[in-house]
Amino acid sequence: MHATTALFPFKALREKSLILLCLVIVTIQTSCNKHEAKHEQTKLLVTSPLRMDTITTKEYVCQIRAIRHIELRALEKGYLQDYFIDEGKFVKQGTLMFQILPLLYQADQQKAQAELSFAEVEYLNTKALADSNVVSKNELLMAKAKYEKAKAELSLAQAHLGFTQIKAPFDGIMNRLEVRKGSLLNEGDLLSTLSDISQMWVYFNVPEAEYLDYKTHLQKNNQPMKVNLKMANNDMFNQVGIVETIEADFNNQTGTIAFRATFQNPDRLIRHGETGNVIVTVPHKNALLIPQKATFEILNARYVYVVDKENVIKSREITIAAEMPNLYIVTGGLEENDKILLEGLRLVNENDKISYDFKEPKDVIKHLSIYAE
Repeated sequence: MHATTALFPFKALREKSLILLCLVIVTIQTSCNKHEAKHEQTKLLVTSPLRMDTITTKEYVCQIRAIRHIELRALEKGYLQDYFIDEGKFVKQGTLMFQILPLLYQADQQKAQAELSFAEVEYLNTKALADSNVVSKNELLMAKAKYEKAKAELSLAQAHLGFTQIKAPFDGIMNRLEVRKGSLLNEGDLLSTLSDISQMWVYFNVPEAEYLDYKTHLQKNNQPMKVNLKMANNDMFNQVGIVETIEADFNNQTGTIAFRATFQNPDRLIRHGETGNVIVTVPHKNALLIPQKATFEILNARYVYVVDKENVIKSREITIAAEMPNLYIVTGGLEENDKILLEGLRLVNENDKISYDFKEPKDVIKHLSIYAE
């Protein structure tokens, strides 16, 4: 009796465990059946990749520079007598901009002029005597040398006097005045800067891979690269720029190389020192497009769910060449006739069998905010 009583609790416990195990199995089976039934009852949306010609755009931060931007400096020592162009004003080539007090240099010129006149008279008298064999040829040569020296000294005095007038070397806009009337100037002191903004050089840095793509595209088409400029207020500049040159070396710290685009600036709208964004348009022929929402990411890789002939979904990794608003351009992992799950990616698992409605890719893309042609 004691043995039977001792075994009874273990027998009852085993029976309860078996009952619970059966309940768990039934519950799991029911859940699976419901899950499968749910996929079979709920129709998911499926589409295919679309092959078409399109374009993508890339933006690069840029620095804008005038085609000519120079410093105007004093060439002689003296007091600033006057300036004739105000800050920010347009000036024509050859216009007098600054006048340094010329009194000392005028005196030097007058002295040189007098010495030249004396040397000329002396030379002519000596020449007349030499022609009459009164003086030797050596004396004539010495008189001529004095005369030539006096002419050179006059030219030098005139040059120094000319340096007291600072004239515009080209058409441009004068920047801030660095001196005021009456300022004592030393040779080389900065007066202002002058910018020729009829054309603008726009510099932007391009990564190495994109540089190689550009060079390959340029060699195939033999056409210059055309770019657009988005100004600081997000308006597009009304001129198209042309990439005319690329710097020789890559920046090893950033892995980029500088491109320079030239923009005409007929209205003088953009100025030296501005910033903006260069917009580069890249054409893609026969590109394979899929909606971004049809993809998911695992460990920095992009995947889609592909539906096979038995309506079973399989995940597949894809290679993305470029990104557009709401779209990816795919270069690997998909074919044009593949069917991919468009919606409900979080409702399914690998190897699920689904019921779906197929939507034409053109109809799908029409409802996305893209720019394609």
